[in-house]
Amino acid sequence: MDPIPTAVGYVRSDISGVRCQWHEAQIRSLASKLGHDLRRIAIFGPETDRPMHRLRVLASRLRAEAILTPTLEHLGGSVPEPVLEVADVITVSPEETNARWIIPPDAPADMGSW
Repeated sequence: MDPIPTAVGYVRSDISGVRCQWHEAQIRSLASKLGHDLRRIAIFGPETDRPMHRLRVLASRLRAEAILTPTLEHLGGSVPEPVLEVADVITVSPEETNARWIIPPDAPADMGSW
C-alpha cells in the first residue's frame, strides 16, 4: 500500500449528461478532502463494453484503494461485488463508503502492545 491512498474516479457520461464536468470536479474535491491521490477519472458511456470489468482492471492496475463516483446510479444502482473486491467504493452524494472488508462485530480488537 502506498503512503498516500490512491483513488480513481468513475463517471457514466450518459447519467451525468451536461453535469459531467461538475461530477469530475466533485470527485476531485472529495479525493482531496479524503487525502487520496486521484490517479485518473474514467468516463464511460453506454457504448463502453463491459464497463465494470474495465473499471476493476483500471483500479487494479493503478493499485487504487478507492473508486470515487458521483452516485451509485453510475454503477448501476448498487456496488458490484467484483469492483468491491479490488477497492473501496465511495460516493459523493450521499458521501458514503462501501468498504472492501468489514471487521466482524464479534472480532477481538487488536490493541497492540501497550
